[in-house]
Amino acid sequence: MSLKIEIAQLLENYSDLLELNNDNPFRIKALRKASEIILSLDDDLEYYLNSGEIANIKGIGKGILSIIEEFKSKGKVEDYERLKSKYPATIWELFNIKGLGAKKIKLLYDQLGVSSVDSLAKACEENQLLKLKGFSAQSQRHILEEINKLNEAKKYILLDLATKYKDEILAYLSTIPDVIKCEVTGELRRINEVISKIEIVVLAKNIQNVKNVLSEKFLLNDIIDESNYLKLVFNYEFNKICEIYVINKPQTYTKILFESTGSKAFLEKLNYSQSKLEYNSEEEIFKTLNHCYVIPEMREEQLFDYPVKLQLATDLSIEHFQGLLHFHTNYSDGLNSLEEMRFQAQKMGFRYIAVCDHSKSAFYANGMDEKKILQQKSLIEKLNQADGPYIYHGIECDILSNGKLDYDDQILKVFDFVVISVHSNFGLNENEMTNRLIKAIENQYSDLLGHPSGRLLLAREPYKVSMYKVIDACKENNVAIEINANPQRLDLDWRFILPAREKGCKFSINPDAHSISSISEINYGIMVARKGGLQVNEVINCYNIKKFDEFLNRKVNRKNKGDIQWS
Repeated sequence: MSLKIEIAQLLENYSDLLELNNDNPFRIKALRKASEIILSLDDDLEYYLNSGEIANIKGIGKGILSIIEEFKSKGKVEDYERLKSKYPATIWELFNIKGLGAKKIKLLYDQLGVSSVDSLAKACEENQLLKLKGFSAQSQRHILEEINKLNEAKKYILLDLATKYKDEILAYLSTIPDVIKCEVTGELRRINEVISKIEIVVLAKNIQNVKNVLSEKFLLNDIIDESNYLKLVFNYEFNKICEIYVINKPQTYTKILFESTGSKAFLEKLNYSQSKLEYNSEEEIFKTLNHCYVIPEMREEQLFDYPVKLQLATDLSIEHFQGLLHFHTNYSDGLNSLEEMRFQAQKMGFRYIAVCDHSKSAFYANGMDEKKILQQKSLIEKLNQADGPYIYHGIECDILSNGKLDYDDQILKVFDFVVISVHSNFGLNENEMTNRLIKAIENQYSDLLGHPSGRLLLAREPYKVSMYKVIDACKENNVAIEINANPQRLDLDWRFILPAREKGCKFSINPDAHSISSISEINYGIMVARKGGLQVNEVINCYNIKKFDEFLNRKVNRKNKGDIQWS
């Protein structure tokens, strides 16, 4: 684990401990903000410490710096260890339960001796929480539901972490002399949004030699000896299951790669049955089955519900992207300046960018009032006079509960690009939420529907909404649909990409970046887009700047911004 990640986790845990002890709320907030800042650093923390640049980072004051230096020199922080020793290690689990803050956790600990998720579940089942102030039968039921969700979520990891683990394992396998080639398979090859296990197929000169090397590196849980391959099972980081198929014949490698990729339902729909036939390539398998080649990402049973033209392979990749859309700066809740975000976008090859900081209703994210809008516009005009990607002035505008946007048209017309998103009141019923989104989509200034379902993978369910009606509204009103590339979102859900494509909708794939390091998360959105078969011409930020300008002016004339001297 890098020093950067260790320190970020330390500061987050430190803030939790201080909150348990009713410490200064400003100190708690400063620690949590510093944790976010450090985690977002582009280089490792060592670089900033050695160069002295750490002192120039806003949000890293003398107090935070002293904690970092103490940990770096001693491997621990005395005050943190003192506080930590007062509580069982399992108490950290409770902070993952939605609805439980430090005050309630302290009450549960002091009054009921609750110090772990298991002991909390038992207390709920025995109605012990009803004895405490601030808890009701309803909140007790809610906590039990959240515990069940947490236990279920433990079975999975997000796509970015699974990808990291996969890359580490493949890198290690490639150093083994007997390994000819290796690649990922299973649900990670299909780019499922959450991953239960990492599967890898290995072609080896000698199966036993590879098994012996892996036995020394990992504690093998199981060794399954099939007639034509060996399957090795072990736990990787945080007990995540990894299964490695070791094969010594190229044709068998192709067959096992195809079968293990799945999905099982896809193979059944394809009328594929395991046989002794051998193939030189997966393309040959599809040809034998009289079906067009389907890229691994799209091999799900839902594919067969759509016409063949939507099943065709896509070559969509980061090289096709000219525009970086929907990112945040320190004008709202981003960690970097617009200049820094633009410079990073330029390094990554983007030709134009659209900054979309939060609107005024997002007070929790330091949303922009009218004064800040004008300040940012002035900055953009200045920066656009210098070399670099052209900057469009955008906004991520909150959709209010009644479907209105939180700026009126007089302000909305000032922006070049308007993303509309829901950030509050997720509990509306399906009809109310659907009407809320459709009304916002119908606004003439709306360009892009951001993270359409509001889900946070393994943390928050999508709000109740008829996504098919929302898709129809986006098509009718010429509003693009976002595929939010943040690994916690990956929203639009890939299951709705195909029906949206069938309707003729346009898409935008965006990292929703809040720092320079998170711009690269756009790659996860591209993975999900490929799972839906998305073609280059369906993605607005693959447009060249002239065509993107045409998109921006398709409904309103943004070449004449009008009077922006509102009071």
